[in-house]
Amino acid sequence: MDRKAHPIRIVIADDHPIFRDGLRRLLEAESDLKVLGEAKDGAEAVKLARQLKPDIMLLDLAMPKYPGLEALRELSAGSSANAVRVILLTAAAEKSQIVEALQLGARGVVLKDSATELLLKAIHTVMAGEYWVARQSVSNLVQYLQGLMQASGEDARQKKFGLTPRELEIVSAVVAGFANKEIAEYFKISEDTVKHHLSNIFDKLGVSTRLELALFAVNQSLPLISVQ
Repeated sequence: MDRKAHPIRIVIADDHPIFRDGLRRLLEAESDLKVLGEAKDGAEAVKLARQLKPDIMLLDLAMPKYPGLEALRELSAGSSANAVRVILLTAAAEKSQIVEALQLGARGVVLKDSATELLLKAIHTVMAGEYWVARQSVSNLVQYLQGLMQASGEDARQKKFGLTPRELEIVSAVVAGFANKEIAEYFKISEDTVKHHLSNIFDKLGVSTRLELALFAVNQSLPLISVQ
């Protein structure tokens, strides 16, 4: 295909005008790329996708009011789902967000701090029918998603910082304001056992007081149980 005769048609969706303008200039410096329009939010992005029917939409993940994932969800449900190849642009993305985006039909995810060459490579990779995530092309999406989901699950397990289910119960009780004696009565264990658990918890989390423990649990969003 002669790229000059058939340029890749692109819509940019981002809530920052300066970023949109800079991105447009970068893209239009390439002879095989053509920017059809710009959107400042997700709702406008969906509207332009349906009106202009671009080949590629560069869609910001973190737009206010109507974020990228919501726009992607609406596009994937519409008649233009197969026509527009969406590449999400993001400053940072959790593995779970990448998984959700790809499951919703995104063809690529590109970090905003990437070099221009990487974005251009991502666009051409997606146009060739493959996927692009962060800094690499992905030919087997199912395998990639399985790896991401396993890694995401591992992150969740690590969020417990090596605490056992019983130790998490003890932390929950400390956060609820229980004294050692009350914890022992609540869980039907001895006070010595409570002290032993607390000693292990302090060592694992690197804290030295109950207040530090409670603050750590809240700040790190430990999976606590309801203790009353």
